[in-house]
Amino acid sequence: MINYDHSLLDHVAIVLVEPKFPENIGAAARAAWNMGVSRLIVVGNMAPDPERMAMMATHKAAHLLAKMEYHHSLETALAPFSRVVATTARRGRQRIAARSPRDVVSELLPLLPDNEIAFLFGPEDRGLTNDDLKFCHLTSSIPTADFSSLNLAQAVAIHCYELYHGIIHNQKVKTPAPHLATTFELEGMYRYLENSLLNIDFLQDKNHEYYMNNIRQFLGRMRLSSKDSSIIRSICLQFLRSQGDKKE
Repeated sequence: MINYDHSLLDHVAIVLVEPKFPENIGAAARAAWNMGVSRLIVVGNMAPDPERMAMMATHKAAHLLAKMEYHHSLETALAPFSRVVATTARRGRQRIAARSPRDVVSELLPLLPDNEIAFLFGPEDRGLTNDDLKFCHLTSSIPTADFSSLNLAQAVAIHCYELYHGIIHNQKVKTPAPHLATTFELEGMYRYLENSLLNIDFLQDKNHEYYMNNIRQFLGRMRLSSKDSSIIRSICLQFLRSQGDKKE
């Protein structure tokens, strides 16, 4: 029996965005539980079929399905998390440069004691959209020899294994990072910041989304604390009031 700090994995959640097949949710739950990850969140418009999920989860991971969180909004689902990892094989000019799951986990390990971490997985047929990625701080891509398509449960299993492996091999590395701002806090800050930039005509209509994505990525690299995000939000609020803005 391997001795490790089980509580660290309690700070990790697997978030599935609009999964197409309930069976894949069940298989993902089983893969996560094999590596000690017990929090599962599904984002979508319709509640998945419980019997089809349970068929693939088996009785060992059935308890994950019983307490699974379900949200209609990705922003709401990610509200408590301080670091969100996008898992994707897609590339794009507006996307954060992807790293291997092992590299990503090595950066996350110091954050685990005092922060909530979410691993985000997109729909099986298309993956995560750019709009989904705006909430993410890191991007993970699984290296493959040639054919890059892995099924949902396989991708969940690989990321959960890297977390488990990282924790059991880094028990003596105890340099916890500070508590970072949550997605809820950051999204509030970004709304005030966006309104402030619109007020001074910094965001051109045709490049609006592009500039905001770049600003999000820049501030995401800064590892803002709750206090940091509150200060930026307060500055923007004061600026908007001084400008007589009606959309605070």
